Amino acid sequence: MGSLCIYGGNIQDTQQLSALMTQIRQASPNAILALDEEGGDVTRLHYRDGSNQPGNAVLGRLDDPQLTRASARAIAREMRAYGFNLNLAPDADVNTNAQNPVIGVRSFGISPRKVAMHTAAFTVGLQGEMVAACAKHFPGHGDTSTDSHLSLPVVAVDPFTLAERELAPFTAAIQTGIAAIMTSHIMVPALDAENPATFSSAILGKLLRDELGFTGVIVTDALDMAGASAETGIPVAAVRALRAGADLLCLGTDMKREDYEQVVNAILHAVHEGALDPQRLRDAAARNTALATHYRVQDEACEPCELVTGDWSKAFETTSAVEGWIADPAEVQLVQVDTDSNMAVGHVPWGLSETHAVHELAAQLRQDGHRVLVVNFGWPAPRADITTYGASPVLARTVIEMLQIPAAQKC
Repeated sequence: MGSLCIYGGNIQDTQQLSALMTQIRQASPNAILALDEEGGDVTRLHYRDGSNQPGNAVLGRLDDPQLTRASARAIAREMRAYGFNLNLAPDADVNTNAQNPVIGVRSFGISPRKVAMHTAAFTVGLQGEMVAACAKHFPGHGDTSTDSHLSLPVVAVDPFTLAERELAPFTAAIQTGIAAIMTSHIMVPALDAENPATFSSAILGKLLRDELGFTGVIVTDALDMAGASAETGIPVAAVRALRAGADLLCLGTDMKREDYEQVVNAILHAVHEGALDPQRLRDAAARNTALATHYRVQDEACEPCELVTGDWSKAFETTSAVEGWIADPAEVQLVQVDTDSNMAVGHVPWGLSETHAVHELAAQLRQDGHRVLVVNFGWPAPRADITTYGASPVLARTVIEMLQIPAAQKC
C-alpha cells in the first residue's frame, strides 16, 4: 500500500485510532498516511465533537501569522502522535464569491495578499513539525457558486485576475517549500476550455510545474466527486488525472475492494494500450516516495494537542443589538436551527449554519415581544447579529462567554 487517507467515519475514539494506525504502519511502514485536518469546520480527528482549533476564516480575520502557525503546529503534533505524515491542508482558496457553498469559512478570507500570507504561515507550521502540507484546491475554488462534490463549477476569470487573485496563495505556498498541492474539479476556461483542472495537462503541467516551478506531489481532490467522475466513472477519471500530471489519487470514501481493483486494471490497460506513458507513473511514484521518505513516520506516544488561545471574539462581526445585550443581559433561551453541512464538513453532530428558517423564527419571536439575537456560525449572511466565521466549539464557547450565558443555560 502506497498511501491511505483516514476520514471521520473511520475514527471512533483515540484508543481505536491509535490501534488502527499501528496496524497500518506495521503493514506498510513507508506509506503516506493522510488526514483532511483543516481545523475549524473541517476536522477528522475531532469529527464527533468538533475541532479544538478556530479555523481559517477566524485566523485570517485576526491576521496574526504567528497565531496561524501555532494553530497549524498544534494540528501537526496531534497528527504525528497518531502516525500521520500528510495533511490535506491548508485551504488556499480566496473566497471572493459570498455564495460559495463549499469553501466559505474554510478560506482565510477574500484578500489574495492575506490568504497568501496565512497559507504560507500554515504551511510552515505543519512542515516545521514534519507533517507534509497540501495547499488546495488548485488553481482556486473560491470564486464558484456551485459545489464540485455535486457538479462541475466554472471559474470564468481572465488570466490576469487569475494570476493576481487565485494563484497568489499557491505561489506563496510553493515559495515556502510546500510538499504537495491538491487539484480542483473545476473548469477554468482561461487556462483550458475543454478539461477540468484535475485532468488538464495545461493546468497541472504547463502552469503548475513549468510556470510556477512546483516540484512536489500533485494530489487529486476526491475522484468520487461529481465534478470528476459523474460522466466517466472513477477508473477513467484516475487514468485521466495521471495522464494530466497528478501523482497521488484520492479515490473517495465509499470504495470497495473491487472498486480499487477496477482502478488498477484501468491504469494497467491504459499503459498496455499506449494511452498512459509508464514514465509518467515512475515520475509519480518517485515523488510520492520522496515525500514519504522526507516525512517518515516515527513511533511516538500519543500526546494531547497543545491549546492555542486567542481572543476569538475579535474576529466576529456584531450589531449594536449585541452591545445592548452585553450591557443588559436577559434570561436566555437557546433555539438551534439545524441545516445540512456541506460534504467537505461531513455529517457531524455539531455546528450551525444560516438558513431562511432562522429569520422567519426570529421575526416571529420579536413580534411576540422577545429580545432576539441571531448567531450565524458561518460566512457572513444578512440579518445576523453575531457572525463567528466558523462553527468549531471554541467559537461557540466564545459566544456563550460574550453573551454572559449562565452555565445552567448552556444547552
